[in-house]
Order: sequence, then C-alpha cells, then structure tokens
Amino acid sequence: MKNLLITSTVLVALVVFSCIQKTTPVQESTKQINNSLTAEEKAGGVMTPEILWKFRRLGSFALSPDGSTILYTATDIDVQTESRLTNIYKIGAAGGETTQLTTDGGSSPQWFNNGKSIAFTNKGTLYTMNPDGSEQKAVSGMNDFEIFAVSPEGNKIYFTRRVKIDQTANEKYNLPKAKVRIINDLMYRHWNYWSDYSYSHIFVASFNGSEVKDAKDIMEGQRFESPTAPYFDEAEISWSPDGKYIAYTSKKLNGIADARSTNSDIYLYDLNNSKEANITDGNRGYDKSPVFSPDGSKIAYQSMERDGYEADLDRLFIYDIQEGKRSWLTRGWDFDVENINWADDQNIYFTCAYLGTAQIFRTSLSNKGVDKVTEGVHDLGPLNLKSGVLASGIASMSKANELCIVDLKSGTLRQLTNLNKEIFESVKMGKVEERHVTTRDRKDLQMWVIYPPDFDPSKKYPALLFCKGGPQGPLGQSWSYRWNYQLMAAKGYIVIAPNRRGNSGFGQEWKEQISGDYGGANIQDYLDATDAMAKEPFVDKEKIGAVGASYGGYSVFYLAGMHGGRYKAFISHCGMFDFTSWYGSTEELWFPDKDIEGPYWNTPASYKYSPHLMVDNWDTPILIITGANDFRIPYTQSMEAFQAAQLKGVPSRLLFFEDEYHFVTKPQNAIIWQKEFFEWLDTYLK
Repeated sequence: MKNLLITSTVLVALVVFSCIQKTTPVQESTKQINNSLTAEEKAGGVMTPEILWKFRRLGSFALSPDGSTILYTATDIDVQTESRLTNIYKIGAAGGETTQLTTDGGSSPQWFNNGKSIAFTNKGTLYTMNPDGSEQKAVSGMNDFEIFAVSPEGNKIYFTRRVKIDQTANEKYNLPKAKVRIINDLMYRHWNYWSDYSYSHIFVASFNGSEVKDAKDIMEGQRFESPTAPYFDEAEISWSPDGKYIAYTSKKLNGIADARSTNSDIYLYDLNNSKEANITDGNRGYDKSPVFSPDGSKIAYQSMERDGYEADLDRLFIYDIQEGKRSWLTRGWDFDVENINWADDQNIYFTCAYLGTAQIFRTSLSNKGVDKVTEGVHDLGPLNLKSGVLASGIASMSKANELCIVDLKSGTLRQLTNLNKEIFESVKMGKVEERHVTTRDRKDLQMWVIYPPDFDPSKKYPALLFCKGGPQGPLGQSWSYRWNYQLMAAKGYIVIAPNRRGNSGFGQEWKEQISGDYGGANIQDYLDATDAMAKEPFVDKEKIGAVGASYGGYSVFYLAGMHGGRYKAFISHCGMFDFTSWYGSTEELWFPDKDIEGPYWNTPASYKYSPHLMVDNWDTPILIITGANDFRIPYTQSMEAFQAAQLKGVPSRLLFFEDEYHFVTKPQNAIIWQKEFFEWLDTYLK
C-alpha cells in the first residue's frame, strides 16, 4: 500500500495520474489557462486552497543525448472547468531562457534520431517535431496506446496497449445493457477500477519518424500486464542501447496468487528470435525498473527479497547478460534504492530516502561502496543522466517541484526552472525546522516542524500532528497539492510531522518495526512528539489536533480511543477502522498478510490494535473523509467509524466523495476537501 500513498516526487505524481486515466479520462483544455494571482491573493500573502490549484506542475523531463538541453512538461489546471493543459518546453542544461515548443498540448517528450528529433503525445496521438518545435506532424499507424519509447537508434518503437482477452457478462450473453459482473477469482478490482478482462501489453513495431507499422504483441495471449498495475510506471520497461532487446517488468500471477504475492520479475526479450528469459527467476519479492548499461552488457534493477512484503529493503542488483549471473551491488547498504541511472559502464547514480530527505548517491561495479553525492533539505528525483550531465527534480516542504542540474563531482545543485515565480514572490512560506525528540524507549525521533508565516514566539498557536500514510515510506521534503504543510501553517497552525517507526530513510530495522505493531511503538512516537511540542511556550497545548490519511487515518482512529485528552480535534481520511471487515474487503492481500499478520480466522495478535475496539473511549470531535472508488480501504470503513461516532454522541461529520478513490484528485472536490478540513479544525482549535 505504501507506494501510492506518497506523492512527493514528480514521478509518483505522474504514475498516479496515469492510473486515474485508466478509468477516468482527464478533460484536456482547448485554450490557454490563465492562473495569475488576483489582487486579493497577492495582498493576502499566504497560501490558500485556490492558490494551490494555480500552481503550474512539473511533469516528465528528458535530457538530450549530448546533455545540452532538457525537454520538460508543465501542466496548468482550470478549476472552473476542471480541464488541464500540458505543454512541452525546453531549456539549456547550462541555464538561460525557456522555450515553449507546443501550445495546444503535448506530453511525454522523447529525443530520437540522435537528438535531431523529438517524439511526443497529444490527445492520444503520437507526434514528432524538430528540436525548435517546428514541423509538428502526426505519426501514422499508431493509435490506442498508453506509453511509448523510441529505440536508441530511432528505427523501432515499443508502446503499450490494453488487450481484451476474456468476455464480460454482457459479451458472454450478448446483453449490452446488463449491469452485472461474474466473478470467479480475486483481484477483480484494484485501487480504483474494476477488472474488464483487459491487460496492458507491450507492442514492438518499426518506426521511420513518420509511420509505425508491423506492430507485434510480445505478450500475446498472456493474462498479465506490463507495466504492472496499479502504477503502470514507464520505468518498468526499457530498450537496450542497440535496440535488440527489451527488458520489462511483469507479475505473471493471477487471482489469489496475485492478491497474496509481490513476486514481479524482469524479462529480457530478444527481438531477433522472439525468445525471452526471466532474469530474476528464483527471487520471490519485487523485481522492477530495469536499466541497461551504456554498452548493453548489463542490467541494473531494483529488487526486494521477500515475497509478500512490499516494504522490504529495495536493493540495487546487476545482471550480467553474457554470463547470466546477477549480483547484489549495494549489499550492506540499509536504505531503499530508486531512480537508477548509469553514468558509464562502471558508475551508477541513484536516490534514497535518507534521514527525512531524499538524496543522490553513487556506487561503482569496481568498488561497490556507496557514496553520498548531495546535501540539503530537499527531496531529489527522478534522475536523468546523459553525457556526464545529471538532471533531477527537486522539491521541499516550501517549494513545489522544479528542475535542477547536479554537479557530479561536488554534488552542488543549480536550479533551472522557476515555474511558479509569481506565487513564490507573493506568498510567504513558514519556516521549516528539523527537531529531534527522545522517545519513551530512548530512541532518537527525527521530525519536521513547520511554523506559520511571520511566526511570533511570544504568541501561542494551535498545532496539528500530521500522521503519515503508508505505513512505510518516507516522510521527507515533499510538496503535496492536498496535504500541504505550508497551507496548514498559513492557516495559523504549527505542524508537527514526526518520522515515527515505520518510515523509511532511517534504516530497515526502523522501517520494519511497525509491521504487526500498529498500535505500539509508532503510536507512542506520535504521543512523544506531541508531548515534546506541547511544552513549548508558543504551542497552545489545549488546542492540538491530529490529522492523517490511509495509515494516517488509521492512526487518527486509534489515537481517538487512547490519546488521554491530548487532542481536541481529529480528521481521518480513508483510514482502516475494523481490521476484520477491512481484511474481508481489501484487494492487495499481501499487505494485511504481512502488516496485520494475516486473516482474522487465524486470530492474529495484532488485531488487538483495531480502532473499533476502543470506540467506547471516543469523546473528541472527528471529521471522516472517504471516496466511493477506494478499493484499498473501502469507504465502508469510514462509514462504520462515522456511525460509531454518531451513536456515541461524538461531534462528527462524514465527507463522502462519489467520484474519488484513495485520493481526492479533481480540482473542485479538492477545494471542498480543503474548505471542510479547515472549517472543522478552526471550529474546535480556534
């Protein structure tokens, strides 16, 4: 569950967006969108929900083969029409002026023809253009696709397309108006969509710059997907440098096995003879995101060891194609590896969540040690490294995602883009401070504290404990368009964000401790962080609230039954309330099998931490939020909690979104979410 609960990086935001598109196409704008600040917003000088939706959002980016130029996309959103307009821009890696290459839409830009041409998509069609944006032409012979990549030599292309294999009930009986599903196995729904018996397959075709032809489904007949659901991450497929091989990720399991296993593998497909080999066969956990070395002799990839444990240590592995052997390159490194990039045939750069930030690291096939490249209070990633030039996304709790260049020798950062200059010149950001607290069991608890703009230590402020989802994953320097720390601070709250047990970036033991102990050490971490901040003279200890989503929503439900009067208001978004009914209705069973020790009929000890068992102690106002299309933590969990609060006479409100899922993604829904969020807090904490 952890991966899609954290939308801190550009990549994850794009992945979430692609998953949403599977069932809910996003309306594309037909005209330019003006999101300039109003005079009132400039005069106000602080963040508001409306301003958050005026941010231009960085999307994907691609360095030219010689490392001189970066293509990137930026998206504007019109709140009134809920339409979006994404366009392609370019900027020199050395800096300088930005050039807009498209005006009526463009996404997923890629260089081909040795940097002399650009391929991109617009409204479901593949286009090409020159590097200056001229001669934009539609490519014939290719439609109904999702992601694509041109081979390094530019003469081939792969793309993914959904392939229908089995019949729906309507098709079986030729009754198109029927509303029924015939279900014989598990994984009949996932995250936010119902299975329609179609699968994402990889197609390979010839490409001459203007036409795609002779497309072949290299997964023909398979009831499996690549990229894997629910993220459909394009990093799970890659070309070899000579264009003779494709490496792709797939979890070739169905039904109950699919629901209980995390065993994805990487397959090496030979275009010459149509044969493929499972290069990770025998490893039982996640294997994903293959990246060929520049000479094509090796593949680097991410690998987890244990089946059924999605929060296992994410390791950097190397597969030698000629020898058919694989090795664990980062053995002894206790942090999760992501965003793998080869600098040359020996040196590899990657990112890790690290002590409350995300930094860039380097390793080598020759010495196998891990060196830290960057410093600073930020999250870096994803990465793109070409010809000795390293580009990265950069974000923090005070700055939305931008592009920067990383000096490979010194690790210094040079920001290239400034997508929201007007906003950041007009809106004050609150101070972000790192603090450390000693927990009850004498552990060092790191946390971030975000102060209101123009903070005055002589005054007293209400405070919010932020309970992170996951439960694993990083609480780093992320920028969110819903759980935005600066927006909370702008409303006059001091935000307390602890890196409690279960969070990544503090070693595998710290991350792994939370499994089976949901109501234990990590909840005490929250209480210890709250108590430490309550002693500060500028915190009003009688006006502290607790808020969170998913596992954070669970944390709020649990705290509500045992907080000892610390909190005066709660907000729980899509939280688990009753472990028994949740296990019986969620879909990715590998997660509860590990984290709450399996099904209720085995009477796991961890079920004692189910929040519904402590409802009799509830006495604090609580706002509960959910979405009808949330299949990870079905909306009935929130309804059960709301009904309990109502029957207990606890002041409570249910915010139910009919067209949202585990996240609130639509602009107008999101603004209502924020308005209700702060109305509830202001009622009970101010």
